[in-house]
Amino acid sequence: MIDDCRVRIKEIFTSIQGEGPYVGYKQLFIRFCNCNLKCNYCDTDFRDDNYAEFDAEGLLERIAQYSNYHSISLTGGEPLLSAEFLKNFLPRTGKKIYLETNATLADKLLEVKPFIDIISADIKLESATGIKESYKFHDKFFANCSGVETFAKIVFNDNITSDEIKKCVELGKKYALELILQPEMQNDRMTVTPEFAQNVLDDFLSDYSNVRLIPQVHKFLNVQ
Repeated sequence: MIDDCRVRIKEIFTSIQGEGPYVGYKQLFIRFCNCNLKCNYCDTDFRDDNYAEFDAEGLLERIAQYSNYHSISLTGGEPLLSAEFLKNFLPRTGKKIYLETNATLADKLLEVKPFIDIISADIKLESATGIKESYKFHDKFFANCSGVETFAKIVFNDNITSDEIKKCVELGKKYALELILQPEMQNDRMTVTPEFAQNVLDDFLSDYSNVRLIPQVHKFLNVQ
């Protein structure tokens, strides 16, 4: 078992943020190993093989090699599994922190919340992910996001249901979230037609105005 003061990192790199309202910004990505979920559409290799292990000092030295970026994106996997490490590491970066999370670990969020500037949180649809009853975890998570800039990303395919749309809208209204609809991708192509994607957007907009449709732009740009 890895010590709480050390963490397994799959990769560190700079690239263009391709998802959500910060699309187009250059970020320093730190990809953490391991996740507490297994989504059907996930195409990210975050397994804890071929990793580098860091303590806080070592990771700070490593990221000091990079410059000219908007923020540090904590991604994965699920970064909040490493909350104990992050409590030591994040206050020492001196950078804006952008957390990408599956929005299921509400208590872990509270441990690092003082050091997070932006939260990019997923709402997991069963029709796209295979994950059941995620809403009860999301509800608690978004309640704990209060006071931090937060938006919700919703990956969908052509199996999305009206009940799922209703539940997403309820979360959006309850916590004043901007909802970002993200069509499931296969390589650099959406798995739904443009017409279907627009119809899904219209279904959301019929009951909630703070919704946008943004595909994974980095895949169109062919960047990491």
